[in-house]
Amino acid sequence: MPEVILNVQNLSKCYGKFTAVNDISFDIKPGEVFGFLGPNGAGKTTTMKVCTGLLKPTKGFVTVSGFDIVKQSVEAKSQFGYVPDNPFLYDKLSGREFIYFVSRLYNQYPSEQKIKELFDSFEISDKIDELIQTYSRGMRQKVALISALIHNPKILFLDEPTANLDPRSVRLTKDIFRVMTKKGGSVFLSTHVMEIAERLCDRIGVIHNGKLIAYNSVSELKKQASGETPTLEDVFFELTGGYNTETKKLLEELEK
Repeated sequence: MPEVILNVQNLSKCYGKFTAVNDISFDIKPGEVFGFLGPNGAGKTTTMKVCTGLLKPTKGFVTVSGFDIVKQSVEAKSQFGYVPDNPFLYDKLSGREFIYFVSRLYNQYPSEQKIKELFDSFEISDKIDELIQTYSRGMRQKVALISALIHNPKILFLDEPTANLDPRSVRLTKDIFRVMTKKGGSVFLSTHVMEIAERLCDRIGVIHNGKLIAYNSVSELKKQASGETPTLEDVFFELTGGYNTETKKLLEELEK
């Protein structure tokens, strides 16, 4: 088993003169849930898109299970499953047909039983043969998660995976993380839900204005925060600068 599943070194991504991601480095080990946190526009989604080969880096490199995401893109992409923040699904396919389609992209031929079990797990098997255009946002998110799991990836890239999910499916998603990491798989999780990150993540990276400003275990990050029993939310708030002057004034006005 490799020492790291994902290796990101000196990664930068620029759009013209704007630097969205600025010289960041981190890695993810086998059996680890890595949380990637940051305010809106900090560079989280851009980083994940570079790591999954959707964008090319301006500088630096990314490897997945030792495969360079640019130079060995086919091999690298075969190693992971990916659920973006706004997953695209083909509306004119049924749920079953979409999963078959994704499976073929990975040269996989899952059994009817495996597909049915995954749809059963997310409690949408009664809709498996209906067109995706009839699905709710939550159901679409579930199908996206199933499509990311169908080929037994070594690492999952998940950008806000619990958005639009009902509480039972959120719980199932957490349990999938636990089962996957016990078997040596890894999860790269971008989320705004601090409770999920605090409970599930082994290590955390915090990105702000394109720079990685913190990178450590949850327990070590908490030691850096003020207060007797700081939460990960407290840590994140302090690291990203707290409230600006205008927000403080608004809160003061509301308290009057």
